[in-house]
Amino acid sequence: MDRDKYYINIGTREISLNHDGNNDDFLIYATKEEVITLREIFDEIYNSDVRSFYRAHVPFKPYHQDEDNDESDMEMKHAFQKIYDLGDETTKNHIVEMGVLED
Repeated sequence: MDRDKYYINIGTREISLNHDGNNDDFLIYATKEEVITLREIFDEIYNSDVRSFYRAHVPFKPYHQDEDNDESDMEMKHAFQKIYDLGDETTKNHIVEMGVLED
């Protein structure tokens, strides 16, 4: 299986073969199938963020009782785990230092 180098910007949910600007928050080595899986995770984060945006305009539903926020948090953790699994040593160390995979 050939693995290519990809640059990841989790804030913009960018996955790129090319280093451009600030798209290098993380560096991974992945197959096309693994990149598709990561893209699907990023898409789920986007979808739950959109649903959370609309919920934010409902004044009687508190943040801590919103399933979409919980889903967004879970998908972010899933994304960080996938990036960790595919990442180089610098990426893995960065994610460990961030503490985002701890329960």
